[in-house]
Amino acid sequence: MQTLHTLVIVIQILSALTIIGLVLLQHGKGADMGASFGSGASGSLFGATGSSNFLSKATGVAAAIFFAATLGLAVFSTGARKPSGGVMEGVTVVQPAANAAAASTPAAASGATATSAPASSAGQAGQIPK
Repeated sequence: MQTLHTLVIVIQILSALTIIGLVLLQHGKGADMGASFGSGASGSLFGATGSSNFLSKATGVAAAIFFAATLGLAVFSTGARKPSGGVMEGVTVVQPAANAAAASTPAAASGATATSAPASSAGQAGQIPK
């Protein structure tokens, strides 16, 4: 599976470079104006009229390959993950210091139990206080 993923990445990079090269080889619409006065045929690779059809079709094929490779990479990336319950699934809640002060009140001394987080989870990085 890793080999196929690498192959799709290589195909995507090669098709992107092909698109860049083909777009740079094409002449713009303004170049046709110069070709009508006799100066356009010398500067183009395939002649004054032959380059637009070949290069346009080749660019379209390279773009289709690029989009197919991008779609394949999207399928590979979503297939590798397992579904999760949510973004806050693994977060533990740390009780604020105000609850610790409330535990030292006379009600706590008379035997009432106060709820607090375990001491091992207080102060760990990446936890969000409630």
